Formats: sequence, structure tokens, C-alpha cells
Amino acid sequence: MRQLLLLPCLAMFACSPAEQSSPETSEVAESSSEIAFVDTPPSAAAEPPALQQVWVTAGLSSPEGVAVQGDTLFISNVVGEGADKDGEGWITRLSMDGAVLEEKWVDGLNAPKGMAVRDGKLFVSDFDQYHVIDIASATIENTYVVEGAGFLNDITTWQGGVYMSDSGSARIFQVDVNGYKEWLADERLGGVNGLTPYGDRLLIATMRSGSLFETRGAGELTEIATGMENADGIAVLDDGSYLVSSWPGQIWHVTQDGATTEIHDTIDVPVFQNDLTRVGDMIIVPNWQPGTVTAWRIADYL
Repeated sequence: MRQLLLLPCLAMFACSPAEQSSPETSEVAESSSEIAFVDTPPSAAAEPPALQQVWVTAGLSSPEGVAVQGDTLFISNVVGEGADKDGEGWITRLSMDGAVLEEKWVDGLNAPKGMAVRDGKLFVSDFDQYHVIDIASATIENTYVVEGAGFLNDITTWQGGVYMSDSGSARIFQVDVNGYKEWLADERLGGVNGLTPYGDRLLIATMRSGSLFETRGAGELTEIATGMENADGIAVLDDGSYLVSSWPGQIWHVTQDGATTEIHDTIDVPVFQNDLTRVGDMIIVPNWQPGTVTAWRIADYL
């Protein structure tokens, strides 16, 4: 999810928005379904995975987060700066091959970032509040302002609940359609960002230390790897290793024993990325700059 106060290119948490144009898409991707993961032993001397571009959809405005429902991708568009409360943000619906189904499916948001689907509702973080959107009717049913929130960021579902990170206060909240509660607070979670479920574990990426953590419940936190400055999104591969994105343009492969290898870097292009979300044999990556969404196939690895 979106980066917080850690790079000089951010003017209050964000780079300049990309130019807006009518969305375009190129190439075609295979549709896929959600994946269930199981623990597996580390593979011996496995080579890091390669990424092969499948499609790119252009014309979005500072896209930040991804959520999946069936064969539909929801993409959050921040539009301005990452902390703006201007009502200019929106959510776009894409097909699994990158075609734009609806550019402004829900609009009037401020700076929407992380999203997750549960029981027909789309939960969306929006700086200091979160929205509960009914997917069938595309209407905002509830909005909750989170007291003391610094920079609400990623959202995920795990073990029947919905969890949301606050990058500005080193906390994770449990949220639902009726409200929220603080679930985990730990000084090691400075700049807490991406959240991803993995069986009985919740994976957590932090920007301040550039670490990947896991927890099995409130009050428990174990570091898996570190050294990935501004760590952001997380995906789990079939062998139990991980992909971790780092703002502004890197993707790392992390083995189960915590070894890290950079496998992707687009900083000099420049293509800036935020979250990454695994869908079958692909990862879906929003590119804050130049305002695109890219699907990458995880080649010869799954």
C-alpha cells in the first residue's frame, strides 16, 4: 500500500499525480481464482522467480491498491496527494485481462488506498477513515473516522476478520461493518504497510525498518526478513517464499529463511509502484506513476 513520509519525493505522502486520460489496455491475461496456501519446506538453492509482463492498463490517476472479487479487479485511485481530503478519489473496476469495466465505479472519496472484499462489501481505507461499500449497489453504506489514525493504509481479510494498517501510528485495527477496534500496537510496526493472510499467520510489511513480519495473534510478532527499505505489498508463492514490493520501484524475493533478492527495479524508468496482489500465476501491481496497472506472470516458479 501507499508509502508514508519516507522519501523526499513525497509531498505529504505522495508524488505528483499522473496525467489523466481515457483508460487503455494492452495484451491479454488469463483469468484466475483465489489460491489457498499451505506450509511447505524451503526449496534447496531455488532461483528467484522471473516476472513476465502480461498486460498494462493506462489512464488511471495515482492508482494505489487492488482488491479481487471473482473475475473483477477493484483499483483505488488517489488522484491527488496521499493525504488530501478533497473528495476527488475514486475506484475503478477492471476485468482480469485489464479491460476497464467502469472507470469511476464509486467516486467522491478522498485518497483511497487499501481495499478488501468480505461478504459482498468492499472495505476501503481513506487516510483517517474507512468506507464500507455495498458491491452489488455500488453505494457507500458506512464511513467510520478512526480516532487517532495517522495514515490508514492497507486492508486485508484473515481468519474471518478484516484488518487495516495505520502507517502513521504503528497500529493494526480490526474493522467491520459496525465499527473498529485496535488489534495490535507495537513499536516495531513503524510505518506499517502491507497486510497479507497466509494460513494461520498474518504477514505484515513495514516501511521504517523495511521488514517482513508475521503474527498469529495480537501481542505476537516475529520478523521474517529485513533490509527492504519502504516495504509495501506482499504475495505468497507456492513454495512458501514471498514477493515484497518496496516503494518506489523494487520487488524482492524472500525465502522462508529470510534471504532477500531484488528481482525487479523500475525506479529509473520511472515507473513507481505500490501494492502487489497475487491472482493465480500473476501479480497485479498499481503504478502510481505513470498511472497504470500492470499484470506480471510469475514465470517458471509456481
